[in-house]
Amino acid sequence: MSPPPYYTYQTEIYQHGLHDQKPPITFDPTEWGSLARARLSSNSFGYVHGSAGTRETDDKNRAAFRRWSIIPSRLNNPTDFPCLSTTLFGEEYPSPIAIAPVGVQKILHPEGEKAVARAAHALRIPYTLSTATATSIEDVAEANGTDGKRWFQLYWPGNEHKAITASLLRRAKAAGYSVLVVTLDTYILGWRPSDLDNGYNPFLRPDNVGVEAGFSDPVFREWFSSTHEAREVEEDMGSAAAEWTRMIFPGRAHGWEDLGFLREHWEGPIVLKGIQSGRDARLAVQYGMQGVVVSNHGGRQLDGGVGSLTVLPEIVEEALALGARMVLVGRPYVYGLAIAGEEGVRHVLRSLLGEVQLTLHLAGVKSVGKEDLNRGCLRGG
Repeated sequence: MSPPPYYTYQTEIYQHGLHDQKPPITFDPTEWGSLARARLSSNSFGYVHGSAGTRETDDKNRAAFRRWSIIPSRLNNPTDFPCLSTTLFGEEYPSPIAIAPVGVQKILHPEGEKAVARAAHALRIPYTLSTATATSIEDVAEANGTDGKRWFQLYWPGNEHKAITASLLRRAKAAGYSVLVVTLDTYILGWRPSDLDNGYNPFLRPDNVGVEAGFSDPVFREWFSSTHEAREVEEDMGSAAAEWTRMIFPGRAHGWEDLGFLREHWEGPIVLKGIQSGRDARLAVQYGMQGVVVSNHGGRQLDGGVGSLTVLPEIVEEALALGARMVLVGRPYVYGLAIAGEEGVRHVLRSLLGEVQLTLHLAGVKSVGKEDLNRGCLRGG
C-alpha cells in the first residue's frame, strides 16, 4: 500500500497560486506563535507560550535539535515517497506524530478540544486529551469519531482520592480512549513568570475551563456535595474549581509502587510522561509500563532542566533516528487552534506531515523504520 501523500499539500497550495490565491495561514512555523499572540489575550497567550523561570529549559530543547544534522543518501533509487507509518503497542499508525495533551483549550478558541479532536480524526492522528480539559471526556470522544484514535492523559490525584482516579479511568475507557498517558512532572504547577505577571491561573476561575473533567465526574460531584454543605458544583463554581485543582495538582508526587493501582484500573497500555533518565526508564519497565514519553513538559515545569532530545539516545536506542517511535506535538497545533480553530490545527498538522515526508524523500530515506532511519542518517550530538 502506498503511503499517504502528505507532501501533496504543497501541490494544492501551488495550484491555488495559479489563480492568485494565497494561503490564509503562513507555512513558516516560526510565525505561528506571533500570529496566535495577535489573536489572544495576554492571559491566554502567556499561559500557552510561557515556560518556567528564564526559559532555559525551553532554550535547551531547541538547541538540542540544532546539534543534529541530516546526512542525505544519494542514488538509492527510491520508488515512492517515504512511508511514515509506525507501530506502537501492537497497532499501526499512518504517521509518527500524535497530539500532545494540552489543557484549557477554550481559552484559545471557543470550540477548544472539540476542534482539535476533529482535526486529529481527519488526519488519522492520535489525539491525547488532558485531564485539564475544558470539555468533558465524553464530548471530546464524540468529536473525535467512533473510529478516532484517542489517548487519555492523567493528572494523578493523591491516594486519598483513589475513587476519583478510578472514576476518570472508567469514563475514559468507556469513551474509547485506548492508551493511558500519566504525567509525572506536574504534581504542582511550575514557576511560570508569564502567568505570575498576569496573575493568571485558569484553573481557579469560577467556570469549567480546565476543570470540566471534574465538574462532569459523578464521584467528584458527590464528594463536593458531601463536603460543602450539600451544594452542587454549579452553585459554587469557584470553590469547586479550587477543590478540583488541588486534587489533580496535589503538591506531592506518587511513588513507583502506586503504579499498581493504575494497572488494576486500566486494561490497555500505560505510558509514563516526563521520563528524563535511563534509571527511570528502567524502573518503568520493571513496574510493567508499556512506554515512556521523554519530555520536560516543553520547559514549563523545571527551569534549568536537561533538553529532552539530549537524553533520548541514552534512554532508548531503537526506532527513528534518535530513539522515538512517535513524537507528541504541542505548542504548534495550539497556535493553529488560536489562529483559525479546526482549520488552523489541520494546517499546522498537514504542514508538519508534508514537510517531514518531503524532507525524508530529499534525504533518500525510504521509511521511518529503524532499518532506514537511524543514527547513521545523522551527524552531531
